[in-house]
Amino acid sequence: MSLHRRPVRLPALLALLALAGCTPGDSEARVDPPPTPPADVAGFCAALHKELPETVAGLARTPTEPESGLTAAWGGSAIVLRCGIPKPPKMADPKQEGVHVNGVAWLLEKLPDGGFRFTTGLRLAYTEVRVDKEHATDAGMLVGLSAAVAGTVPEGISSY
Repeated sequence: MSLHRRPVRLPALLALLALAGCTPGDSEARVDPPPTPPADVAGFCAALHKELPETVAGLARTPTEPESGLTAAWGGSAIVLRCGIPKPPKMADPKQEGVHVNGVAWLLEKLPDGGFRFTTGLRLAYTEVRVDKEHATDAGMLVGLSAAVAGTVPEGISSY
């Protein structure tokens, strides 16, 4: 391999930068909405949807397919949120790990692909956030999401 450097021409540099901005992570995300939750849970999810941040972990909000007030995504499918999910069975396991961020408790599950799933607990609507392996190490990722949850989904134990 030669270490000889060639000058990069401006048009070539601009083309390269344009391609970098068109990554698959910027497209819409396929997110299956959860089964239709009870009306009160759906109401909390609608309020949450309006308060979700435009960026999470430096990733811009992405349209979801199908479009739903129960789902959101950032960076394509790098970070995916589903609100109004049924209570996860793992919530009953006292040995499960969790974290608290901005007053919101999150069940923490490592996924086989290296990513993580975080699910809110002690709220009247369960919200699940899946994070791919690449973005799972961003400790601040849950900060904005937790603020939105804390402001829109009351504390309590959901019967759903």
